[in-house]
Amino acid sequence: MSSSSTSSTPVVVYQDKATFSCSNCSTVVALQDELISKAFSGRDGRGYLMHSATNVKHEKKEDRALLTGVHTVADVSCIGCNARLGWYYYKASDQSQKYKEGKYLLERERLIKENKWRLDE
Repeated sequence: MSSSSTSSTPVVVYQDKATFSCSNCSTVVALQDELISKAFSGRDGRGYLMHSATNVKHEKKEDRALLTGVHTVADVSCIGCNARLGWYYYKASDQSQKYKEGKYLLERERLIKENKWRLDE
């Protein structure tokens, strides 16, 4: 579900599903079912560790010193408005952090939680 494409047209993929969307332009970026943990820290506060994300583009890979050690990551941005949403974990140097590889850290403050609830009629 991840997209490293340079396409600038968001794709609607989660009709009637609970999602997280970009807080800047409302482009859907993740399915709430992909949430692994809410107990993470981003650059600007709390973050969510996610199995996947969509409608995002990966920036340049870099080694970054994070709270849990050095990781090879790439910032991810919304393809709808180019807002930075978090990062993608490519590689963790510490064995205990390997579970993050291939996952996304999306910053809570940069997301809108959309539940898609329906009332019975």
